[in-house]
Amino acid sequence: TVAIAPKHALRTKMISNIEQVQARGGRVIAVITEGDSEITELADQVLPIPDVGPWLEPIVANVPLQLLAYDVATARGFDVDQPRNLAKTVTVE
Repeated sequence: TVAIAPKHALRTKMISNIEQVQARGGRVIAVITEGDSEITELADQVLPIPDVGPWLEPIVANVPLQLLAYDVATARGFDVDQPRNLAKTVTVE
C-alpha cells in the first residue's frame, strides 16, 4: 500500500490507516515530509520529500510516485515506452 502522508491536518487519520493496513499484514510505502520520524517508524519503506508547504506538497509528492510506478513497471517486465492497449488518436482538420 502506498500512503501519501505529508504533515497536514489529516495526519492522525493517515497514521491510523497505516496501522490498520499493517494489522492486516500489509506492507506500507509512505511518501513523507523529510524528518517525519513518527511515520518513518511505522512504514516499511519511506520516500521523503522536502517540506515545501501545503500548496506545493501535491506537486512535489508526484515525483517519487512517478518514479515508483516506473520502477514497478520495469521490474514486472512491462514496456513503459509502449504500453499495450494504448491507441494513438489523430485529429485531422
